[in-house]
Amino acid sequence: MMIESARSEARKRLQAKNIAPLIEKINALPNLKAHLELEDCVRLRFEEIDLEQEREILECALALKPWRKGPFEIGSLRIESEWDSSIKYNLIAPYLDLEGKEIADIGCNNGYYMFKFLSHSPKSIIGFDPYALFKCQFDFLNHFAQTPILYEMLGVEHLEFYPQKFDVIFCMGVLYHRTDPISTLKTLAKSLKSGGEVILDTLILQSNEEIALCPKISYAKMSNAYFIPSPLALEGWCLRAGFESVELLESKQTQSNEQRKTQWIESMSLEDFLSPNDPNKTIEGYQAPIRGYFKLKRK
Repeated sequence: MMIESARSEARKRLQAKNIAPLIEKINALPNLKAHLELEDCVRLRFEEIDLEQEREILECALALKPWRKGPFEIGSLRIESEWDSSIKYNLIAPYLDLEGKEIADIGCNNGYYMFKFLSHSPKSIIGFDPYALFKCQFDFLNHFAQTPILYEMLGVEHLEFYPQKFDVIFCMGVLYHRTDPISTLKTLAKSLKSGGEVILDTLILQSNEEIALCPKISYAKMSNAYFIPSPLALEGWCLRAGFESVELLESKQTQSNEQRKTQWIESMSLEDFLSPNDPNKTIEGYQAPIRGYFKLKRK
């Protein structure tokens, strides 16, 4: 009942006056046979396409701005997203074991990572993200890609009510937006099959102590960043949440080659979030963004 109610609310969001015209544009796209190429850039190659069809695709892609994740190529059109998501993907790829697995991607955005997961031959992929624009971007891409990926306009808070458990859950760029991160981690743990794992990406604080940064007003101009833990603090949270082991896979400071302004967004980006006097500090004076990539295992 909880899931059906949430799905009903999601359908209402798709009827919003700024979203409904986008759905009409997607539904009116030409039906073209496409070949999906999964390199750093997710590419859709067409066997045949004319100038009018290219114009329709460009018009639809522009209407779907801002594009946060990517990059993508659809025929001759390249979408240079704010984030070069291939950098993150290539960091975690050596640690992935997805063949034959049932996978969930929490906060999946437009599906860039889900498309990339297809190269590992998983059993199934389900994306969870409540934002209607991201769903429309995914539908635009999948109109041509025609993959079996399922997209649910649900949040992490709905996961414990979902009728399916997963072998692998990806939770990337979500935890620091949650006001109760331990409860979120508990939800992730409960949503795994026995022996399952979470691939977690979150902002971390460089410290050898068991502490977390709690920004007073904002962090890197994000007013919805609440807790940024040290690796040791995160380990404690995960153990309290029911995970058996916590492994730090990689850590990396975000650089301007990974997050930057492009013509496909109309807002600020990393350079605006950092101190003009010290790129190792945020505009508020905190440590500049460093991301930790973790593997969490449950019994």
